[in-house]
Amino acid sequence: MRRRGVTVLLGALITALLSVGVLAAPIPYVVLGPGPTVDTLGKEDGKEVIQVNGTQTSTSAGQLRLTTVGVQPDVKLLSAIAGWFSDEEAVVPRELIYPPDQTEQQVEERNAEDFKASQSSAETAALRELGYPVQVTIKNVTAGGPSDGILKAGDVVTKVDGQPVTSAPKLTELVRSKPAGTALTIEYTRGGKPATTKITTRAAEDEPPRIGVEIEPKQPHPFELKIDLAEIGGPSAGLMFALGIIDKIEPEDLTGGKIIAGTGTIDDEGNVGPIGGIAQKLVGAKEAGAVYFLTPIDNCTEAKANARPGLPLIKVSTLDEALAALETLRAGGQPPLC
Repeated sequence: MRRRGVTVLLGALITALLSVGVLAAPIPYVVLGPGPTVDTLGKEDGKEVIQVNGTQTSTSAGQLRLTTVGVQPDVKLLSAIAGWFSDEEAVVPRELIYPPDQTEQQVEERNAEDFKASQSSAETAALRELGYPVQVTIKNVTAGGPSDGILKAGDVVTKVDGQPVTSAPKLTELVRSKPAGTALTIEYTRGGKPATTKITTRAAEDEPPRIGVEIEPKQPHPFELKIDLAEIGGPSAGLMFALGIIDKIEPEDLTGGKIIAGTGTIDDEGNVGPIGGIAQKLVGAKEAGAVYFLTPIDNCTEAKANARPGLPLIKVSTLDEALAALETLRAGGQPPLC
């Protein structure tokens, strides 16, 4: 009996130790949770998030909060089990966040680049809304190319076949929308004077049509603008940055005194795109006191499935729609919801 008792005790001890070892072992998953939220109209680390110099700025009674997702990269089985049973976290395969062919550092560097690009697009879209359009300017003309002897460096392309050129990607899109060999009607300004010409596109083998110019977008505005926010990655803050810039420069308080949270990528044209981690961002927004959440329309289905009580989901697909929704809220109305 004594031997049997000792055996049972040793077996139980070994089982317990093995269980602890298994629970503490790393697994190929990561846990996503609510990350910090930031008021784009306020300060972070003692500095204004959006800094404007050279023009008068306004203050707001409310907040425009960008939302983020926290990533726990080194996950043990016990943490994963807790995440699976949590309604605030998600457990996903590690390769979805950290592809096998990339290191964590490479992923972080890419996220930092995406974040910087989102700031640039937010500034472009916001400045356009404020009355400072993009000027698609000719930087160089390719010698012997379709535009050689027709366009010059410094010309600003305004239309292609009657379609407005509102950004550098738009010009590329319009040129490539018709087969090589098409004579395009190009409207431009030179020294501020409008002019019109015809340019026939060409294409090398297996290449898209071109007009033989190098372009650079310019957006002259009489003030300095800078976004100063560290340790945030990815492109999903674009919409909230654009709204923050507009709120800072326009005298009207876009928030109407409310805490508005949101997310969404933005491009130079002001189009709002979908993001990841919407469920965790909703949790963070609710904890930050938000009373409305600006939701990219392509995220609406997932957002509704993870909705938080008392946090209506306003659907938006463009910067203009987001501004219209905020205007409706200020007037006491109900903007379109997911």
